[in-house]
Amino acid sequence: MLVSILKRAGIKLTLNDPRWGRKPEGDNKAQEGKRPGEGPPDLEQMWRDFNARLNRLFGQKNKGGGGDSGGPGYGGEMKGAGFTVGAAAAIVALIWLASGAFIVQEGQAGVVTTFGELSHTTTPGFNWRWPYPFQAHETVNVSQVRTAEIGYRSNVKNKRPQEALMLTDDENIIDIQFAVQYTLKNPVDWLFNNRDQDETVRQVAETSIREVVGKSKMDFVLYEGREKVANDVQMLMQTIVDRYALGAQITNVTMQGVQPPEQVQSSFDDAVRAGQDRERAKNEGQAYANDVIPRARGNASRLLQEAEAYRSMVTENATGNASRFDQVVAAYAKAPGVTRDRMYVDTMQQIFSSTTKVMIDSRANNNMLYLPLDKLMQQVAANDAQVGSKSGPVQVPGTGQPAEVTQALEAVRQRDERSRDSSRDRETR
Repeated sequence: MLVSILKRAGIKLTLNDPRWGRKPEGDNKAQEGKRPGEGPPDLEQMWRDFNARLNRLFGQKNKGGGGDSGGPGYGGEMKGAGFTVGAAAAIVALIWLASGAFIVQEGQAGVVTTFGELSHTTTPGFNWRWPYPFQAHETVNVSQVRTAEIGYRSNVKNKRPQEALMLTDDENIIDIQFAVQYTLKNPVDWLFNNRDQDETVRQVAETSIREVVGKSKMDFVLYEGREKVANDVQMLMQTIVDRYALGAQITNVTMQGVQPPEQVQSSFDDAVRAGQDRERAKNEGQAYANDVIPRARGNASRLLQEAEAYRSMVTENATGNASRFDQVVAAYAKAPGVTRDRMYVDTMQQIFSSTTKVMIDSRANNNMLYLPLDKLMQQVAANDAQVGSKSGPVQVPGTGQPAEVTQALEAVRQRDERSRDSSRDRETR
């Protein structure tokens, strides 16, 4: 500090000064004829020049008369020099005290130490402490979200195999990259309880993920268990950090990449595809079974019911036939002829009702007419029903016959007339 003030006053303390060892102005004549540098500089002259420059610097005037060292001028000079040195010391003291002022930004906390020992913490704003060497301070950003990367650096492709490769519970190796985000909740613990805080957090994260993965299956970590693994790692990290009194708060654990090692990636993909094909085949088989089995059970139940109905029908028919036979036997015993004729008529009625009717006429020239009357009557009835459903009232049978039926009936009438005429001719002859 003193050297800087002397430099500002333009005073150079150097042994190469040509005035070094010179006497006062009264001896200037004795110094005449000497070249610069031949003798040592005059200390008294240097002191007077120094005081004069300090007085000019601080607005003081030299009240000395320029006498000898023992005169009153010398005493005034010494008094002025003492005042000047005191002012300079006061200014230096003010500057030294002002060096203890510091500002703490919002979101930060200040930690003040006295001779290296914790003194107190400060709040955001203007603060003051004792200057060096008594006290020192350090600001800590407590609102910043810090990130620790495990298994990679800056980019997922920039892997760290020694951190990323881990062993699962089923003795498989898995490659994991994840990031841990944390903030500071206690700046004092963060500064004084651990030496390398960021590295400590990274080691805690690696330890936690290895413990959680070591207790889990490979498929669980790869697929459905990623979120659970991240939550378990976060809770375990917070427990260890609190045990270490690190002063950090774990806010989030994000899985960046979870995959098998690169050396077996292709084989693992083949195994995964085979597993997916197996699951698809199982699902298709289950769907086919769900479709076929209920249908087969329904068919079996239907067949059982049909068999039961057929059995009941056959049993009832047999019972009914046996009862009817007993009745017929009793009636036959009373009137054999009548019963026999009645049985014949019933049988013929049953036969004719289920067979096709044919009209045959071979009296005229051995010609035969084939006419299925039952089919024609069924057709006529079907046409009448269709016409009645469309027009409303039901028509009388025979009033609206089709053309082919009419033609067939007309042919029959003509043939009957011819046969009657021929029969009359034979009778008249």
